[in-house]
Amino acid sequence: MNRSFIRLAAVPLAALALAGPCAAQSEAYPNRPVRLIVPFAPGGPTDTVARVMGEQLQRQWKQPVVIDYKPGAGTVVGTQLVARAPADGYTLGMAISALMINPALRSDLPYDTAREVAAVCLIGQAHFGLFAHPSTPFSNVAELIAYARSRPDALSYATPGTGTGTHLAGEMLSHLAGIKMLHVPYKGSAPAQMDVAGGRVPLLFDVLFSAMPMVRDGRLKVLALASPQRARSAPEIALIAESLPGFSAMSLIGIIGPAGMPTALLDRISADLGEAVRAPAVTERMNQLGMEPVGSTHAEYSRIVREEIGKWTQVVKTAQIKLD
Repeated sequence: MNRSFIRLAAVPLAALALAGPCAAQSEAYPNRPVRLIVPFAPGGPTDTVARVMGEQLQRQWKQPVVIDYKPGAGTVVGTQLVARAPADGYTLGMAISALMINPALRSDLPYDTAREVAAVCLIGQAHFGLFAHPSTPFSNVAELIAYARSRPDALSYATPGTGTGTHLAGEMLSHLAGIKMLHVPYKGSAPAQMDVAGGRVPLLFDVLFSAMPMVRDGRLKVLALASPQRARSAPEIALIAESLPGFSAMSLIGIIGPAGMPTALLDRISADLGEAVRAPAVTERMNQLGMEPVGSTHAEYSRIVREEIGKWTQVVKTAQIKLD
């Protein structure tokens, strides 16, 4: 077994011998360990969700869930392994918004997301927030747009990196509002937050949960959320969409599999994942991470993936975004 595997339970050798051509039948699934690929190194919210989901699924399935870390290339390495796996339900993968952003940004993907990846279940979602240094002369999106229109080239915004959902959210705001903002990419949330809090960059797009501690201690102020609905945890925060109808950008986390799985098997796995998401231990841990549990059907998640790819493709084209 690959040393990068972290076992959530002991895997009996006898169980590994049960693989066979009939193993993919939904009525018998699962009758051996299930591999869950995480496209990152250990640590971080995606790994945490994978672990808590794996623990819950083991209770439901009475089979081990083996976490396999395959980081690299902005989730491409891990996603390719899922896409190339047998369509029997025994290899699944964690997916974030990069699943939908990469097809918009990259023409060299080693897989066709639409044809080779099955969207099994949307596990949860997290809100992007638009933040500002407390000294900025605007307190909401309408005031920001008015300020930017009266002072072209005066505004810049920090994000955790080029090609991230937060970067594209900023480009979408610029396009829909008819304003110009300079993107300032950082290598992660922490340095971006620190430079905005220090007054070196006026604006920040980041995950709400990550930046809210700086809002509470007065180093940042929050202008609005990028999501289409207000956050359950902070319903008082306005939406960008309330000033720019149709604006929508969120951090999405789900579970994918290889295309070609039988519909009955997809139905079974999607239902089991939805049940796991609704388990109190999973819901509580996701809330602690600033995520709202979802637990969609595979049809719902597939629709979201298609819509997100189309949206981000248009944003990338309009903004002429290129990866270095």
